[in-house]
Order: sequence, then C-alpha cells, then structure tokens
Amino acid sequence: MLSIILSGANGRMGRVIQEMVTHHEALTIVAGVDRHTGKTDFPIYQTLSEVNETADVVIDFSHYSNVDTLLDASVEKQLPIVVATTGLTSEQFQAIDHAATKIPVFYSANMSLGINALIQALKTITPILEADFDIEIIEKHHNQKKDAPSGTALLLADSINETCREKKTYIYGRSGTENENPRHELGIHAVRGGTIPGEHTVLYAGLDELIELKHTALSRDIFANGALKAAQFLATQAPGRYSMEELIATQS
Repeated sequence: MLSIILSGANGRMGRVIQEMVTHHEALTIVAGVDRHTGKTDFPIYQTLSEVNETADVVIDFSHYSNVDTLLDASVEKQLPIVVATTGLTSEQFQAIDHAATKIPVFYSANMSLGINALIQALKTITPILEADFDIEIIEKHHNQKKDAPSGTALLLADSINETCREKKTYIYGRSGTENENPRHELGIHAVRGGTIPGEHTVLYAGLDELIELKHTALSRDIFANGALKAAQFLATQAPGRYSMEELIATQS
C-alpha cells in the first residue's frame, strides 16, 4: 500500500485525486496539506512540516507559491515529491534541481500520458517538417486559469525547439499590421473561457498543406491518473529529478 500526503487536498485537482484513490486498492491518502479545511477521511494540515503521519510520497497540486516550502519540508522528511503545480519560476526550477540531489523529485508541466505521447510525436516529425513548415501552438483553458501561456504549451514548444536545427523564437500572440512572421518564430496563443479543462493544438503549416496534432482533456481525471502513476514510480527511485519521459519508458 502506497501512502500519500496530498498537497492542495481541497483544491480542484485535490478532490479529483481523493476520488480516484478511493477506487484504488494499492493507494491511500494519510494526510493533506491545504490552507482550507474541509470534510476528508484524513487530517488536513496548514504545512507539510506539521504532518506527523508516515508516508511514502507527496503529491503537490497546490499553488506555485507553496513549492519552495514543500521542497524544503520534503527534503527534511526525506520524502519523494511529485510536483504537479504549474506556473513555476526559474528560481523554483533551480530549487527542484537542488532538492533532487537529496530526494527523488518528479516534475511535469502536464501529468497526462496522452500529452507526453504527443511530445514524443512532435520530436519525431519536427526535424522532417522544420525547413518547409511554419509551426504555431494554440492552447485553450477555463476562465479561472491564472497563467498564460499554459505550462503545457511551453512544454510542447520546448520539445519542438529541442529538435530544431534552427532554434525558434517564441512569440506570445500576434498583433499589429507589420508582422513578417518569419519561419524561425513559433507563435503561442492562449484562449481562456468557460470550463475548458485543457486543449492544445500544434499546427504545422506548409505550402498548400496543414498538419494538426491536437490533445483535448475531457476531464481532470487524466491529470490525476498521471500523478498517481508518477507517485507509484517515484516511491522506488533514488534521489534525482524525474519526468514523464522516464515514467513512459516504464510503461512500454
């Protein structure tokens, strides 16, 4: 039985994780971390440092402002941590790397297995199309999402850029009347509205042909499922930084 401490336990994703764990015989949540108390089957604490329960792993779906203290407490308690929170700063990525020298840390801007399979596809086709196709990314999310562009859009862009011979310059939306739209630019466009869980489309636009690769999240369950798989994977790893690439390798 894998024992989990859930950070952001009473948030949207925290509630989804709770529901999913109730149907999983090999997983249990022993404690939660959240500034909001609520009716749960486990105790809720304000900080991870206050948690007394013994656990195997921490899953964080809270807010980027909490990541530093969560990493510090995870190192202190020698607990592996899955960081599923987005909108992190460059300093926080450095903090992740520092913590990963002492404990296993899993980070992904998107916990969906489908998105990460899409990334592998992008890395395969980009070198073939790069010279003759313009590349643009359109992402859509609900109107409560704070960060734009999404961490996933940037993850997709980075995976494309990683395989490009001529590196792309990111353009966040386009406006004006004098745009030249050179091929070395990669446009990233954010749409916010309604209750869209998440949709990402990558366009490869060439002469008289268009290729679209799209991933649509129909519910938040896909992110919870990926985070739980990451927790199971991470609990047996040595200190280091891990991502969906390593997890997917174990699935094949």
